[in-house]
Amino acid sequence: MNAQRFFRYLQERIGLDVESVGVAMVERALSQRCVAIQAANLDDYWVRLQQSPDEQQALIEAVIVPETWFFRYPESFSALVGLAHKRLAELAGERPLRLLSLPCSTGEEPYSLAMALLDAGLSPLDFHIDGIDISPTSVAKGVKGSYGRNSFRGSELSFRERHFHVCDDGHQLDQRVRRQVSLSVGNVLDPALASRNGQYDFVFCRNLLIYFDLATQQRVFEVLKRLAQPQGVLFIGPAEGSLLARLGMRPLGIAQSFAYVRQAADAPPAPALPIKPVAQPVTPSRPTPIPAWPVRATGPAPAPVQPRESESELLAAIARQANAGDSSQARASCQRYLRQFAPTAQVYYWLGLLSDTEGDAQQALTHYRKALYLEPQHPEALLHLATLLAAQGDDVGARRLQERAARVGRESER
Repeated sequence: MNAQRFFRYLQERIGLDVESVGVAMVERALSQRCVAIQAANLDDYWVRLQQSPDEQQALIEAVIVPETWFFRYPESFSALVGLAHKRLAELAGERPLRLLSLPCSTGEEPYSLAMALLDAGLSPLDFHIDGIDISPTSVAKGVKGSYGRNSFRGSELSFRERHFHVCDDGHQLDQRVRRQVSLSVGNVLDPALASRNGQYDFVFCRNLLIYFDLATQQRVFEVLKRLAQPQGVLFIGPAEGSLLARLGMRPLGIAQSFAYVRQAADAPPAPALPIKPVAQPVTPSRPTPIPAWPVRATGPAPAPVQPRESESELLAAIARQANAGDSSQARASCQRYLRQFAPTAQVYYWLGLLSDTEGDAQQALTHYRKALYLEPQHPEALLHLATLLAAQGDDVGARRLQERAARVGRESER
C-alpha cells in the first residue's frame, strides 16, 4: 500500500516523522479507518478525510499510540519532590508552583505529579498542574479519572491505597488529587500556547521529541523552553537527552531523573543531530502509531491482516532465524510480527541486532531506542546501544546506559 500523501498530511498536521514509527503501522491504521467508515479505497478515504474534521481527528487518534502508567520513571518523581521544596522556599509564598505535563495522555503523569507532591507534604495551595494532549479522547478519559489494571504497574502500589477507591471500572482517583490538575486539548505546535510562556517551574515532556524530524524537534524544544521559566526544569524521556544537550540544556545530575536546565550562557551547545525514537507516539489506550506521506490507491482497502501464527511461535521463529544467521528471513519475520501484533521490545531488539550485524549503525540505533521505549530496562538493548554510542564518541551516554544495564542485572539477581 502506498501511503505517501497520508504520511505528509500527518507530518504537516502533528509533526510526526515517518521513520519514527514505520510504514507498516501507518498502513495498518489507514486500513482500520477505511474499514471503519466503509471507504471504497484510499483515494475515496483521502477525499473523505479532507471533508471531515471528525475523521481527521479519528486518524490522528489511530496514529497515536499511548503507553503510560502511574509513576513511570519513578526517579523523576523523587527528583521533582526535592526540587519542588527548594523552589517553594525561593518563592517564599509569592505564588504556587506551576507544572506542565505535555503530552498528558490519559492523565497518569500529571496525576502522579500531584500525588507525589501531596505525599511529600505540600499543601494543595502550594501547586497546580496543567496537562495538555492532542487527543480529546485521552483528555476525556483523564478527566473521568477512572483507571484499569494497565495503569498500575510495578510492585510499589501503595499510592493506590492512599489516593483511589475501587469502582466498577477499576479504581477511581480521589477528588483531592483531581482538583490539583487541569486537563485540556492542545497541540505543542499551536501558536496559542505562547500565552503561557514563562509560566512553569517544571515541564514534563517525555517521549514526544523522538517522533519528530530534526527541524520539528528544534521547534518543539524552543516552545518548551519558552513555556518554562528561565530557571525552570524540563523532564524528558530516556532517549531524548542527547538532543537537549545539543540544544543548550544540561542535565541536573540526579540519577535516572532525566531532568534538564538551561546551559550557562558561556557554554555553547554542540551541533544538533536528530534523535529517533524508541517506538510509539503519545497518548493513551492501546492502539497503533503512525506518521506521514502521499497515497495512490486503486483497489478497495485491504481487510485487517489476520495472524496465521501465534505470537509466541513467531517470536521463537525470529530468534531461531537470527541465531542461525538467516538475517533476511529473521527481518521478514520481524516485519510480519509488527503487521500482526502490537509492538514489543524484543522484536525491535532483534531488528537492531540484525542492522548492527549488517553494519547499519544508524538503523540499529533507531531500533534499540524503540526497544527501550517499550521496555526501558531491556538489558540487551541497553548494552548494545551503549556499545554503538561509545563507537560514535558519546562516552557519557554509553556509560549511563552501561550503568543502567548493571543495575538491571543486580536487581534480577536479587
